[in-house]
Amino acid sequence: MSVKVPAQEGLGDSEHLKVLGYDDSFNRSMTLWSNFALGFTYLSPLVGVYSLFAVALSIGGPPSIWWLVIVGAGQLLVSLVFGEVVSQYPIHGGIYPWTRRLWGRRYAWMAAWVYIWAMIVTITAVAEFGSGFAASLFGIEHTNETTLFITLGFLLVALAINFTGTKSLARVARIGLAAELIGVIGVGLYLLIFQRKQEFSVFFDPMGVQGDGSYLPAFLGAALAGLFLFYGFEACGDVAEEVENPARRIPVAMMMTILVGGVSGLLAFGGYVMAAPDLASIVNGTDTDPIPGILEASLGPVGAKLFLVIAITAFLSCVLSLQAAASRLLFSFARDGMIPGHRWLAKVSPTSKVPRNALIVACTVPALICVLIWVNNDLLVPVTSFAVLGIYVAFQMVVLGALRQRFKGWKPAGPFSLGRWGIIVNVLALAYGIFAIVLLAVPGSTGDFFTDYVVLIGLGIVAGTGLLYLFLARPDKKSDAPEGDAILVAEKLRALAD
Repeated sequence: MSVKVPAQEGLGDSEHLKVLGYDDSFNRSMTLWSNFALGFTYLSPLVGVYSLFAVALSIGGPPSIWWLVIVGAGQLLVSLVFGEVVSQYPIHGGIYPWTRRLWGRRYAWMAAWVYIWAMIVTITAVAEFGSGFAASLFGIEHTNETTLFITLGFLLVALAINFTGTKSLARVARIGLAAELIGVIGVGLYLLIFQRKQEFSVFFDPMGVQGDGSYLPAFLGAALAGLFLFYGFEACGDVAEEVENPARRIPVAMMMTILVGGVSGLLAFGGYVMAAPDLASIVNGTDTDPIPGILEASLGPVGAKLFLVIAITAFLSCVLSLQAAASRLLFSFARDGMIPGHRWLAKVSPTSKVPRNALIVACTVPALICVLIWVNNDLLVPVTSFAVLGIYVAFQMVVLGALRQRFKGWKPAGPFSLGRWGIIVNVLALAYGIFAIVLLAVPGSTGDFFTDYVVLIGLGIVAGTGLLYLFLARPDKKSDAPEGDAILVAEKLRALAD
């Protein structure tokens, strides 16, 4: 498949933004590599693999690794669709402005509402999971109280760094990228090459997880191993107005995030499986937190401590990237007058050129959720469960909006274009997305109603409150920003290029 680049060489960033109805308000100090680092540290294969390694193996056995390949391929299709959209609309906020310009105000409001809450919850979950690494490194007893204080520490440190500006964000994102690559690719390769205790054929051996029945249900049940890992690439577009030449660079950064993240995840997951001294105990669910033991046995006490330092750096960078992405989405939402307190949220710091008030919200709300989890630790699982489904739903609202515009005659006019392959990729991305959403939404089979339906309950609450506010407060009527103009904007961009 060839990628076509239309003749639009002379259209500068400010001119492109002016066509879309906005003025430059930010410093464009983020390079391609910084933008890629932001998306990669948000995707964070280290966080994803560590969080779900034991769960995936206990449900689907070693073959669950193939979900990383399946989901990676599907999300690459989604990233190609996003690439065409952001290339025409390099605007802050990602999901919200894309759905608004592809469909309309109400549609965009719902997409952004679901996505904002999914991001807020993801910030909470990542900070909570990271607290365990920090407690282990410093020898702190892992109690509810220490978890709360360390989690709040993660959130506040990330907020302080984000307050200093885009350059600091980019610098820390690059440090986080290096930590991720060492902690995931470096350690994964070391385990695969020097610490193998299994044969490679183990990745085709379910090790009896299916019982006496078919293996297919068990394999489908392990899909979360990949589905939880492959999002975050959209964050590259959330900061579009702080990137130099975003219409060309962001699509590339998104694809790099998926490809490098996929390879990293495969190496890490595969390395832990191959180096596990007692793989059977992980698969049968006896060992529910096997990675520290694998690292200690493979790297020794000192090596395991160094890995904890790398892991904490990766977790902090992930929280930092999530906060930045969430704040830009809130800013974009508020700039169009579509959210309560929009005038306050839409303010940009005159010194650091970042939306400080939106950043405060992106830190405060997760902190409040952390306090609720401290009060009732059982809330962490349902809070985390909603995030994945919410993000996939928001993603597919963009993919569906793009396909709708294509059927109306839209031909993307940004520098990044798939040409005649665009509609085929769009259809395949939508089919994959529906498949993923179904996998995530299928109720469990524990027999406990809340446990089995918690993901759907979470989505229902968020979508229900969003619809209620939309139809009672009518925020869409308070905004006159452009909407549904994909074809018109494409014509304007082509006219400027001629």
